[in-house]
Amino acid sequence: MSDTLRRKIDEDAIDTILADDIDFSGILTFKQPLMIKGKFNGEIKASSDLFIGENAKIEAKIEASMISTKGKIKGNITAGKRIELYATAKIEGDITCPDLVMESGAEFNGYCNMSGEPREKKEK
Repeated sequence: MSDTLRRKIDEDAIDTILADDIDFSGILTFKQPLMIKGKFNGEIKASSDLFIGENAKIEAKIEASMISTKGKIKGNITAGKRIELYATAKIEGDITCPDLVMESGAEFNGYCNMSGEPREKKEK
C-alpha cells in the first residue's frame, strides 16, 4: 500500500482556516491555501489548494487547484491538479481531475472523469 496520503497536513502553512464551529453559506473564492473544518454550503472557486478536515461537512460545487479531504462532501468536485481522498472521506458527487488518490476506506459515489472531457461529450 502506498503511503502517499500518510503525510501530515501542516496547518501553519495554510493561510486561512475556517474552524470547527463555523457554519458558512455562500460563494467562497480564494487565492491562497484554505482549510475548512466546519460546515459550508454553496460554491467554492479557488485558484489555490483546498483542505477539508475530518469533521467538515460540505455541500457545494467545488473548483480548486488541489483538493485534499478527510471530511464529507456532497457536490461535484473539479481539481486542476489533484484530488486526495483520505480514509475518512465520504464523497457524493462527480469528480473531474487529472490525478486521483484514494486511501483505503474512503467512500466515493459518483462519476470520475480523468480525461478532461466533459461528461456530456463522453456519453454521446
